[in-house]
Amino acid sequence: MGSPVNSKKWYIYSASAENRSKSDAVYTLEMCMTGLDKKRASVFYKTHASSANVMTEDSGIRKILLQSEICAFEFDACGYSMNSVERGAISTIHVTQEDGFSYASFEAAGYDFKMVNLAQLVERVLACFKPTEFSIALHADNVWDELEYRIPLDLNGYFCKERSFAMLGNDGFVTFHPFVRAAEVSVSPKSILKYCWSDDEKEEKILQHGYVPCLLSAL
Repeated sequence: MGSPVNSKKWYIYSASAENRSKSDAVYTLEMCMTGLDKKRASVFYKTHASSANVMTEDSGIRKILLQSEICAFEFDACGYSMNSVERGAISTIHVTQEDGFSYASFEAAGYDFKMVNLAQLVERVLACFKPTEFSIALHADNVWDELEYRIPLDLNGYFCKERSFAMLGNDGFVTFHPFVRAAEVSVSPKSILKYCWSDDEKEEKILQHGYVPCLLSAL
């Protein structure tokens, strides 16, 4: 998934059996972040005074999902990884923060995004790393449920480069949105979003047919 002119793609491998009995959708949120802020990334270098728990607190990761139980690990000489559980939901974070190829990932599965504010969750993750670029993929295992419109676009300091949506046979739906920090480009965020949704007939077809293979911005 992604623009044909963009080298960064989102690859999905999907396999499923016959349709299961209908139940509440299970959502999986994935965020991939690059170009981490140096000050935020410095938290994840191991020192004599550091620990995985200290990194969890100092980075702000503890604030992402306050009720979750976190098991974290610090790497030598740098790097961080954590897994968390909260009732029937899970989340995980992995960080490699070295200059030139810094990267962080966040994944959460099993949360009900009708109950958990997705925009606030994404903002909390971004506050921990302040990346120059990131992508969001949201998967629902068995329902349409207006998945295309659940990804927050009004993220402070960032704008959406493109929007893609795909059906995965019997295994649900996925939407993919890459974002870039506004300071990295000279194009107005408003103009990009207007381009994405200026065609009312295209949007109407999405609602009528339940999916669209790919919606791309001018970038």
